[in-house]
Amino acid sequence: MIARHPLVRRVLEALATLIGVAVLVFVMLRAIPGDQVTASLGTEAAALTPAQRAALEAYYGLDQALPVQFLSWLGAVATGNLGASQRSGEPVLAMTASALPITLELAVLSLVIGLTLGVAAAMLSASRPNSARDAVGQAVGLAGLSVPAFLLGSALLALSARFLGYNPNAEQFTPITTDPWLHLQQLLMPALVLGFGLAAPIMRTARSALLEVHSQDYVRTARGKGVGPRRLVLRHVLPGALVPIVTMTGLQFGYLLGGAVVVEQIFSVPGIGRQVLLGIQQKEYAVVQSTVLVIALTFVLVNLATDLLYRLIDPRVRAS
Repeated sequence: MIARHPLVRRVLEALATLIGVAVLVFVMLRAIPGDQVTASLGTEAAALTPAQRAALEAYYGLDQALPVQFLSWLGAVATGNLGASQRSGEPVLAMTASALPITLELAVLSLVIGLTLGVAAAMLSASRPNSARDAVGQAVGLAGLSVPAFLLGSALLALSARFLGYNPNAEQFTPITTDPWLHLQQLLMPALVLGFGLAAPIMRTARSALLEVHSQDYVRTARGKGVGPRRLVLRHVLPGALVPIVTMTGLQFGYLLGGAVVVEQIFSVPGIGRQVLLGIQQKEYAVVQSTVLVIALTFVLVNLATDLLYRLIDPRVRAS
């Protein structure tokens, strides 16, 4: 009976999702050609004797069956032990604790940019559907969906260096505690790339929702009573369109975390996405598995928060 409660059901679904992600990442990493010992030692692996290689495989637990390796790793994660990097020896928990705040900061900044651009463009388009303004808004939205993040990021870097003489990759990444202004400058360009990609689906969703609310009786009544256009949108139309916008924003948070893998590499931002990418290149099983699990957990928590939020803003959801 308890499992029928919506919140309990969502928590159980979240746990099932995390276990599914853990299995998928574990299997996919083992499917990549090459072995962990060679990847971690590089060219020095060629000098290993069979006995030395066997000893290293036993040290990393690679001589055990895959189900045993998986359950051993999952058991360690459950106790808070995410493993350690084979190259640096640094605990993955410490690496993630250092990188995750940077990625979350980048995601929040991108979210602000994406919501601002997307909702503003949707309001302009929906105010005069099928007009030139609407066509321009939809064209920009389509461009945001079509242009890949790596292409937009590379173009921004090239244009910035060519015309402004500024290259955010020229200096080492600055922590916010050292120089907040320089830190913000280094995050602004990657946030613009992610925010532009996020604005497009938000714009299209918000435009459809706003047009639907515009046709509702209570909006026509308010308009008939002489409510001004600005007050009509802010007091009546926008609140009615919030649920699909909030839902889309929560879903797109996964895009931000996934897109950060590419964007952080392009702009040399030491976030969790870059940590995953380097881990894959170096076949660092513990780093990749644990970091992807943290990303999945973050995504699941954001979606849980989104569910709770639209239960708060929509009485119909609470009633159901």
